[in-house]
Amino acid sequence: MKRYGLLGYPLTHSFSKRYFTEKFEKENIDSTYENFEIDNIDKFPEIIKNNPEIIGFNVTIPYKEQVIPFLDELNDSARKIGAVNTIQVKRDEFGIRLKGFNTDTFGFESSLKPLLKNHHKKALILGTGGASKALKYVLSKLDIDYISASIEELKENEIRYEDIDEKMMEERLLIINATPLGTFPKVDACANIPYKFITKKHLLFDLVYNPEVTQFMQNGLDKGATVKNGYEMLLGQAKKAYKIWNIKEQ
Repeated sequence: MKRYGLLGYPLTHSFSKRYFTEKFEKENIDSTYENFEIDNIDKFPEIIKNNPEIIGFNVTIPYKEQVIPFLDELNDSARKIGAVNTIQVKRDEFGIRLKGFNTDTFGFESSLKPLLKNHHKKALILGTGGASKALKYVLSKLDIDYISASIEELKENEIRYEDIDEKMMEERLLIINATPLGTFPKVDACANIPYKFITKKHLLFDLVYNPEVTQFMQNGLDKGATVKNGYEMLLGQAKKAYKIWNIKEQ
């Protein structure tokens, strides 16, 4: 039996466990998927040590960046992005090697591309955490200019939320919520931006998938914008992760 797991905190509403458990049951696959809810990433080596059958992990908030020092290797995209959401565990007579990947890029690109129009040349990303790094990688690949709204100390291509004005909203017709705001049970929350300037040309993409229609998305719908939640992105990254876990050489 193969075992897989999810690292994160908290994991109360885990998409990954539900998805993979249903997949294994439906396809009659002799595997299990478990949540490893740890309040400190320093506990990760203990999980590896005490669970010798595990061959792969998903990684979610807040450990997509914090887990990297514990890994032996990163693939090219994970190295460039600086965030990992998938870990392949290789065990042989020489020991254990952990390799990090970022499959958020695959999930995001495959979900976003069918919705893009010619006027979606500039993007506004809400949030600067680990998830946003994968988005930036994909947007650069698609030649879409981006800027990020941050509540932290500003870095390159970052602005304060209070600096988002009418002109910026008119120019940046792709707006992506890369924060957990609006996630169940706090479904009334959303990023503080001037939604009154949203138009039918806007595309609002929310990485949140529970609820199905977030307040961020509803604000866009009220203005006639196209909206998309993060469920399809999650499906895409999960399928990609499963392939990585079950290919010996990567």
